[in-house]
Amino acid sequence: MRTDTGEILFKCTWCNKTFNHFSNLQCHTRIHTGEKPFQCLMCSKAFRQSSHLQYHTRTHTGEKPFQCTLCDKKFSHRNALRDHITTHTKDKPFQCTLCNKTFTMSKSLKCHMRTHTGEKPFQCTLCNKTFNQSSNLRCHIRTHTGEKPFHCSFCSKTFNSSRDRQRHCVARHSTPPGTSNVIV
Repeated sequence: MRTDTGEILFKCTWCNKTFNHFSNLQCHTRIHTGEKPFQCLMCSKAFRQSSHLQYHTRTHTGEKPFQCTLCDKKFSHRNALRDHITTHTKDKPFQCTLCNKTFTMSKSLKCHMRTHTGEKPFQCTLCNKTFNQSSNLRCHIRTHTGEKPFHCSFCSKTFNSSRDRQRHCVARHSTPPGTSNVIV
């Protein structure tokens, strides 16, 4: 009923944001306190919400419960499936106001806007280098750790990014990864 009437009962003491339910306020408060009570049993990574832990756990199990009804591709997150469906419709409702480029997802537009603003909000804690995308930071961190999680399916070489693996496969094996170079 509170949702229908718009009645707000719970207020954050840090930023004065208001919530209809105490549980939503509790979850929000963790942003300010840094509390992450939900911990992965496989890698010890911690999360503010149990649903985020549930999503994360799928990276270990490989579970992909959300399936596209148009092409049968599977996803570990509902939002990833929703975003994928736009690839079938070719709908690009998000448009850059500066260069008119269009995008299927709002997060893609937000990321694109950083090319105009020069914003680089993702910073390496080891060398302070900054990046405009979190994926670029993750790849960069591998240069410090030496991790190379992407394996060539044709030889024993490993790479710190899927892009580097793909370039290798095309240059050395004349085929992109995940395909067979066997002639039928």
